[in-house]
Amino acid sequence: MTIDRIRSSNMGTDNSTKINILRRGRVQERTGLSRSTIYDRIKDGTFPKPIQLGPRSVGWVESEIEDWLIECVQNRDAEQNA
Repeated sequence: MTIDRIRSSNMGTDNSTKINILRRGRVQERTGLSRSTIYDRIKDGTFPKPIQLGPRSVGWVESEIEDWLIECVQNRDAEQNA
């Protein structure tokens, strides 16, 4: 799912950016985490929070999931080099 977002700069021009939204199944595939682990980590503040898409549906911003994965790799590498 992609959401188009328009940002206005101070110069009065519009820049269009796309935000990709991942549903829970795709987040599980990308991270290798189970549903319960995802929600446990959200509660602990160690995983990106989802956004509400509807009354009974949520999704995650893809770039936030990618950033989280990169952070995991960086933490692993930092521990190995310590």
